[in-house]
Amino acid sequence: MATTKPIISTGFSFETQEETLDIKPQSAKLTIGIPKEMVFQENRVALIPEAINVLVSNGHHVIVETKAGEGSNYSDNDFSEAGAEIALKKKDVYKAPMVIKSAPVMEDDLPFLHHNQTIISPIHLSMLKKDLVEKMMEKKITALGFENLKDGSGNFPIVRCMSEIAGSAAMLIAGQYLGSREKGRGVLLGGISGIPPTKVIIIGAGVVGEFATRTALAMGASVKVFDNNVYRLKRLQNNLGVRIWTSVIEPRILAKQLKTCEVAVGALTNQGGRSPIVVTEEMVENMRYGSVIIDVSIDRGGCFETSEITTHQHPTFVKHGVIHYCVPNIPSGYARTASHAISNVLMPLLLEACDAGGIEEMVWHDFNLRNGVYMYRGHLTDLYISQRFDLKFTDLNLLIASKR
Repeated sequence: MATTKPIISTGFSFETQEETLDIKPQSAKLTIGIPKEMVFQENRVALIPEAINVLVSNGHHVIVETKAGEGSNYSDNDFSEAGAEIALKKKDVYKAPMVIKSAPVMEDDLPFLHHNQTIISPIHLSMLKKDLVEKMMEKKITALGFENLKDGSGNFPIVRCMSEIAGSAAMLIAGQYLGSREKGRGVLLGGISGIPPTKVIIIGAGVVGEFATRTALAMGASVKVFDNNVYRLKRLQNNLGVRIWTSVIEPRILAKQLKTCEVAVGALTNQGGRSPIVVTEEMVENMRYGSVIIDVSIDRGGCFETSEITTHQHPTFVKHGVIHYCVPNIPSGYARTASHAISNVLMPLLLEACDAGGIEEMVWHDFNLRNGVYMYRGHLTDLYISQRFDLKFTDLNLLIASKR
């Protein structure tokens, strides 16, 4: 009986399939709400009239609460002429799908928030409360924090702008309180010909420290900078283009320098935690009578043991004969400049979001923007916040992938 052998095909035919490409969505028209801030002595406004004019010219709708720009010396008429709608009631501003605030979301804002809204604002981790985060999650909010927004170079543009303002302002403030009228030492910051220059100690060589150093040098002061990061000290020297006195933070050396200085600026930061205390109360006791401490790092606890939070209304107190200035939101005291700086970052970002089809669509394409998202459609995507409050953490990349 004949058996048939199986036929084995040795020829293969492969047909290429069409590649699936990511289709760019159509551009979106944004409706943006700008409320008036009532907390944190906040005088800044997130978008200035010039930026709003650009957005309106591109077909977007901006609603500004009446007197929102008052602290930055922008009138309702300025915003109206730029094309914004002026709302007399806060609830009308929060009807917008996107709200941009210059102060963090607070409990007073919760009744106005609605489901699936997008909020762009500072976070202020030290002030954040668990109940607030939970209620935002319930309303499926998408939230972006000023502090974590990155640009194309991987830097944090809003943080840098505010740090530049705080560093420059620190020396102007110190100059004011050194004067006799403020019960200071009665010396001119920087000095004049024939008189030894004022001695300034700056603790921290980051952006705040760099701009405080620039301003102090420009005013003619003698500057000494401390930081435990040698790379930052080298970078500071290179950025300034001049050689200045620098040192790592060694307590005995620091104490010796503080004894003879007129101004001490605290500009240390600590990512995700409290600033380290490097100046003890004993060191402060040994400082000159009428000298000035400007603790810029007070928003993260401060780096002077004697520091206590003050306000713009009552910015200073005297301890051991030393004037302490410990206002946590220094840029708000220069609100018009600070508002312009924030607006310069947010306006191009919003235009890009429009081209991408909205903020949520832009998150899909822009990895730098993802870094600023701490809540996505009610899911908490910031690991630090989730650990701090023992709330469920969800990876943003997984959420975006599941969306597709």
